[in-house]
Amino acid sequence: MTTAEDLMTRDPIRVHPDTDISEAIHLLLEKNINGIPVVDQEDNLVGIICQSDLVAMQKKIPLPSMFTVLDSILPLGSTAKMDREIKKIAATRVEDAMTPDPLAVKRNTSLEDLAEIMVNQKYHTLPVAEEGKLVGVVGKSDVLKTLVGSKDKM
Repeated sequence: MTTAEDLMTRDPIRVHPDTDISEAIHLLLEKNINGIPVVDQEDNLVGIICQSDLVAMQKKIPLPSMFTVLDSILPLGSTAKMDREIKKIAATRVEDAMTPDPLAVKRNTSLEDLAEIMVNQKYHTLPVAEEGKLVGVVGKSDVLKTLVGSKDKM
């Protein structure tokens, strides 16, 4: 059975929460990767920064619907969501744009489970962690390589 450990990139590129956002963008483009794990000083996985997080910085700020009651303007919906969106759009550090507490898989996660997560949850990059520590990364291209390998064996 093929597992995440068989496919993962060991010692992957990683950034810290205080890394400048432009540095993360350069790494994604230069290395032609979709996501970079974010770790703290002890190498604990704390987030992931993906191309989609950075593309989101270019979107318009969603303004909540408002209504008036007795000359007061009240928002419909959560202003917390709007605050998060504004923070993401104005991000200067990785911490401001990353997805915190990302889904991480274990070394023994099967190829089938990796593929299911990637398809159903639309993830392109899955950190591999053990006891909270980053040990590798599996990307969609790693999963695709298994298809070529299986055809070569036929």
